[in-house]
Amino acid sequence: MDTRDTQHLIEALTSNWQTEMRGYHTYNALSMRTIDPQQCRSLYSLALAEQHHADLWAARLKELGAEVPQYDGSEAGEADSLANRIGGFDLALRRLELDESRDIAHYGKQIQDLGDEPTIAILKQVLEDERDHYTTLGNLIRHHMPQTKLEPAQAKRALDDLMAARDKGKARSASWIGDAIYGVNDGLGAIFGIVSGVAGATEASPSGAHYVLIAGLAGMIASALSMGSGAYLAAKSEREIYEAEYEREREAVEYNESEARELLSLTYQVRGLTAEDADHFVGHIAEKKEQLVEVLARERLHISEEGLSKPWVSATSGALSTAVGAFIPVLPFFFMSGIPAIVVAAIISLIAHFAVGASKSLITIRSWWSSGLEMTAVGALEGAVTYVIGIGIGHLAGS
Repeated sequence: MDTRDTQHLIEALTSNWQTEMRGYHTYNALSMRTIDPQQCRSLYSLALAEQHHADLWAARLKELGAEVPQYDGSEAGEADSLANRIGGFDLALRRLELDESRDIAHYGKQIQDLGDEPTIAILKQVLEDERDHYTTLGNLIRHHMPQTKLEPAQAKRALDDLMAARDKGKARSASWIGDAIYGVNDGLGAIFGIVSGVAGATEASPSGAHYVLIAGLAGMIASALSMGSGAYLAAKSEREIYEAEYEREREAVEYNESEARELLSLTYQVRGLTAEDADHFVGHIAEKKEQLVEVLARERLHISEEGLSKPWVSATSGALSTAVGAFIPVLPFFFMSGIPAIVVAAIISLIAHFAVGASKSLITIRSWWSSGLEMTAVGALEGAVTYVIGIGIGHLAGS
C-alpha cells in the first residue's frame, strides 16, 4: 500500500473512531437518563459495544503507525443536541435508529472501497454488530423486546404495534405539529410575498405603509381561513375514506370470510411468515369478526383509526399557525414606513423562516441547520421576486 492509500485509510479509520466514540457517549448519556431498567441496560450495552468498536479502530490505527485521535465531540454525544432536547427521548431513539442505518450503509461501502484486508475483517465484525444495534433500537422504540417465542396473543399485540405505522397508533408524526409548522410556513411565505410586492408597487413610500397593512392583514385572514378549512376538509375526507373502506371490509367478511382470511394470510406470507404460521395467526385474529375487519381495513389503508387526524384539531392548528406566520412580516408596518419598514420586515421574516425550517427537523429527522437555511433561502428568493414584480406592476399602473 503506497503512502497516499495509507493516508486515505488512516483518515477513514479516524472518522470511524470519532463516530463510534460519539455513539458511545450518546448511548451512555441516554442510559443514565431513562428510568426504565430495560432501556437502561440495553442502551448501556450499546454504549459498551460502540466503545469496543472504537478500540478496534484505535488498534488498527496504531498498526498503521498513526496516533489515536482525540475525541472532538460533547461528553453527552448527540444526546444534548437541540433536536433531541426538544423532540424528547423517543425521537432521540428514532434518530439513533436512522444513524445506525446510515452507519450500516457507510461501513458496507468501506468494505468495497478500502481494499485493506485487516480493516475489512474489522468492518465485517462491526457491521454485524451495527445490524444488531439497529434491531435493538427498533425494539426499544416500539417498547417490546421479544427475545423468545411469543404466545399467539402476545404475537398479535406485537404485530399490531408494528402495523400501526410504527407509532403505536398515534397520529402520524404528531400530525397537529405538522399542520402547525406547515401553517406557519404557508402564512409567513404568502404574506411576506404580498408585503414585498405591495411595498415594491408603492415604491416604499411612507404613505404606502397604509396599503401594505391593508393587503397584509387581509391576506392574513384569507390565508388563515383557507388553511384551516383545507386542513379540516383533508382530515375529514381521510376519515371518511377510512370509514368507507372499513364498511367494505365488513361486507367482505360477512359475504365471504374464508376469502378475507386467505387474503390476510397471503399478506403476512409476503412479509416472511410461513403459510402455516400465517394461517395460524390469522385464525387467532378471526376469532372476533370485528377484529378481523379492523386488521383488513388497516392493511388496505396502512393506518389505524387512532392514526387519523382529528378534523377540528387540524383546522384549529392550521388556521392559528397560519395567522401567526402571516402576522410576522406585517408587524413592522404598524410602527414604521418606507424602506426601514421593508428592511425590518425582511429581516424578521427571514429569521422566522429559519426558525420554522429548523423546527421541521423535529418531525423530519433532518439536520436543523440545513432545513433552516433551505427555508431561509426560499423565503429570500420569494421576497426578492415579489418585490421586483411589485415594482413592475406599480410602474405599469402609474403609466
